[in-house]
Amino acid sequence: MAQSSTEITPDIELEETAIVARDLIRFDTSNYGEGRANGEREAAEYVEARLAGLGLAPQLFEPEPRRTSVVARVPGRDCSKPALVVHGHLDVVPADARNWSVDPFAGEVQGGMLWGRGAVDMKDMDAMMLTALGDIIGSGSQPARDLVVAFFADEEAGGGAGSSWLVDHHPELFDGAAEAISEVGGYSITVGGRRAYLLQTGEKSLLWVRLVAKGTAAHGSRLIRDNAITKLAQAIATLGRAEWPVRLTDTTRELLSEIAGVLGVDPEQVSPDELALGTGSASGFITATLRTTTNPTLLTAGYKHNVIPDRAEALVDIRTLPGEEEAVLAEVRALVGDEVEVEIVHRDVGLEAATSGALVDAVKRTLGVHDPGAPVFPYLLSGGTDNKALSRLGIAGYGFAPLRLPEGLDFPAMFHGVDERVPLDALVFGRQVLRDLLLDY
Repeated sequence: MAQSSTEITPDIELEETAIVARDLIRFDTSNYGEGRANGEREAAEYVEARLAGLGLAPQLFEPEPRRTSVVARVPGRDCSKPALVVHGHLDVVPADARNWSVDPFAGEVQGGMLWGRGAVDMKDMDAMMLTALGDIIGSGSQPARDLVVAFFADEEAGGGAGSSWLVDHHPELFDGAAEAISEVGGYSITVGGRRAYLLQTGEKSLLWVRLVAKGTAAHGSRLIRDNAITKLAQAIATLGRAEWPVRLTDTTRELLSEIAGVLGVDPEQVSPDELALGTGSASGFITATLRTTTNPTLLTAGYKHNVIPDRAEALVDIRTLPGEEEAVLAEVRALVGDEVEVEIVHRDVGLEAATSGALVDAVKRTLGVHDPGAPVFPYLLSGGTDNKALSRLGIAGYGFAPLRLPEGLDFPAMFHGVDERVPLDALVFGRQVLRDLLLDY
């Protein structure tokens, strides 16, 4: 694998979780979407070998060439309990090395952090899963209940060649499972000078749409009012600047109440946005969960400077609150007008799981051992995870990839961002917390 000239810390100085995460980062599993991807095969084979080394019997699934997922079952002490799915994904979004301080696929260690694409989304959790299982099995113990351990392909493009395909074609893999844990939860935030943790108990709905404008093809010097690019530009500017109203779900209402309690303010007297900003950098996720978002992400039009094209396209990433998909889609069509078509590229459900119960209690109990006194808040994820696919089997999904983070780190900015990185000590913390949760719950 290509590496930067920056010196990489030798293995002897790295804890095992960091080594595994670094190894996984060095597999360039970039997923460009719409069927274009490098594939997860080598990363999946690496995971398969580590699981087999623990005495498990992992299975590989490849619905399309190189789009590889790994699933294994771990027997628990009490098989009468419903199984727990513990899952991660092996693909990552692309990274443009020109914008990074380091090679995004070298897995470099600098400043006490592991850098690289996937460091937080989500090869860190993949590594914590593998090492936590190694701790449990290596000590001669068993998890409290059966575990279905899955490392999915294609999460970054909606899971069509990963979790969704497995749910449709191999639902037996998840027999007996009632709950699942995965990414984008369990990390620490700072509220009012106090550390707290966010447990992801829900996800916004997903609508990926393509806007298509058609017009008259002509020479670039002519007076053409039927210009496809002009129509499209007006539509995407309208959507991109749309101010969607604040709407609170049960999850966000509970979260804001918890934040207000820590800050010592009345949630009825302080706006939801102000309360969200009280979480510091975590507000980068939380403010987006209070409303619909419509973000243009890609433009395609034209092929020569002096040719007016007859077609222009844009992709828009729309995230709605659970249950509001149809209403938002109708509003989007009204906003862009009759001259722009709205095509649905991919859509998926929103989720809200219970914010109390045995699993939530176990999470709070385990975090309380490793970080005494730190409260745990439920929150709604602005993005989506493979829990959406598992929900079709009646499995309630949570986000719990435990990380104790330094106060100054802008964690939300790491997701799909430049210079993605995770603190080494946070990886050790996550391994220990995850191990104890699986032994306890």
